[in-house]
Amino acid sequence: TADAVVTFRFVVKKVALMHGLHATFMPKPLAGVNGSGMHVHQSLFTADGANAFFDSEGLWEMSDVARSYIGGLLDHARAFVALTNPLVNSYKRLVPGYEAPVNVAWSEKNRSPMIRVPARRGVGTRCEVRIPDPSCNPYLAFAAMLASGLDGIERKLDCGEPVNRNIFEMSQREKKRLKIVQLPASLDEALDFLEKDKLLREALGDHIFDHFIFNKRTEWSDYIKEIHDWELERYLDRY
Repeated sequence: TADAVVTFRFVVKKVALMHGLHATFMPKPLAGVNGSGMHVHQSLFTADGANAFFDSEGLWEMSDVARSYIGGLLDHARAFVALTNPLVNSYKRLVPGYEAPVNVAWSEKNRSPMIRVPARRGVGTRCEVRIPDPSCNPYLAFAAMLASGLDGIERKLDCGEPVNRNIFEMSQREKKRLKIVQLPASLDEALDFLEKDKLLREALGDHIFDHFIFNKRTEWSDYIKEIHDWELERYLDRY
């Protein structure tokens, strides 16, 4: 639950402080190594406790509900990533080469798409959304993902075929043929997608939605006005 995420972060920081350490949930605190993700496993259950994602007769043993839910997540992913990955630093994690997804697709067998469906079926049937990082507000992030999935069910969207090849090894031509698009490469780009998403505005409400956009636009504006050490090291002597 979102409450559990907030409690976990608070307890970890408190215990670390008691031992003279600082625990960070910054998505990419160190260059050259994998960042910190917060993968979110999702499934729906019926009133009688059955997993609504499982169907032994369905494609990949997944129900129509599951496939449409995933279809909704894929459809809104480039918008809700601003909520699941809300920092400028979040997009330093979402780059090729560090086991973090950058492509809007789903798979059963590999981790290059943004959604993976683990092999377990029956009561354990679920989808794993691999985009989020632990800097997010879990209340907003979970609400956005749930609204996206339910929208997929309501619209009877289809998730398409699983992409069981490593997308990082595909050419741009192959990805275009398979209709695989890329997640936003920056917070600024993610906010552009979010602003256009009417479903997520409705899910969060105008007040929260507008304040989130305003605050994050301000954060991005502050960032691009700064001169960073990387720029000085690369350009100062050369030009």
